[in-house]
Amino acid sequence: RGLGDVYKRQVRDPELLDHFWVNPFGVSFKQIKVSDLILVNHDGVIVEGKGAALNQAAFAIHSQIHKHLPHVTAAAHTHSVYGKSWASLGRLLDPITQDSCAFYEDHVLFNEFNGVVLDLAEGQKIATMLGQKKAAILQNHGLLTVGTSVEAAAWWYICLLYTSPSPR
Repeated sequence: RGLGDVYKRQVRDPELLDHFWVNPFGVSFKQIKVSDLILVNHDGVIVEGKGAALNQAAFAIHSQIHKHLPHVTAAAHTHSVYGKSWASLGRLLDPITQDSCAFYEDHVLFNEFNGVVLDLAEGQKIATMLGQKKAAILQNHGLLTVGTSVEAAAWWYICLLYTSPSPR
């Protein structure tokens, strides 16, 4: 619940390290099958999954994360209601709960969001700012987490989502 249909998860290919798997544009995350995934390289060329549409905004961010952060295997990102609400405040989490302490000095605020990200330079800025940290709050955009596995990226995402209080 609350993840909506704009859920992007990417994972680096274990053999072709300059390629990553991503869900196709326009397919609800609830309906995606493994056979729907797209294999794309850092230049945006679809290697597997011909006929599927590549989400250009997702590519602009996630290609740069995979290109510039070799320790990252997977990333999770959504535009959830709570995540966007928290991100609109333009602030990091306070370490006031056990869950939020997991992100203490291990997340960043990217406050240069200029609308739909289609420029690779903005994706590179996000990757640079993220560095060795596991999460980013993308101001007025949403939440993003990374990990050394799909499970880690998903776990950190879920934890960040439920740690981000809904501004009331």
